[in-house]
Formats: sequence, C-alpha cells, structure tokens
Amino acid sequence: MGISSLFKGAIKGAVVAKVLQVAERELRKPENQRKIKDGIKKLRGTRR
Repeated sequence: MGISSLFKGAIKGAVVAKVLQVAERELRKPENQRKIKDGIKKLRGTRR
C-alpha cells in the first residue's frame, strides 16, 4: 500500500464525513422533514 493510496483513502473518508454532516444539518430543518414525509407517503401510495 503506497502513500498515494493511503492519501486517497483519507480524502474519501473526509468527503464522506462532510456529506454526512451536511445531510444531518439539512434533515434538522422542518421544511425538509415535511418534504421527506410527503415523499414517503407518495411512495407508499404508489405501491398499493
């Protein structure tokens, strides 16, 4: 395992952590929670 692959792994980890952080922040917003609930209701309605 070379230094470049170790470096790439570290960058991937940092990117994933940042994406999760942003997603978590967006999920805390009430308007986004409402959109998610509406989307789930639509999905459940189409399956039946």
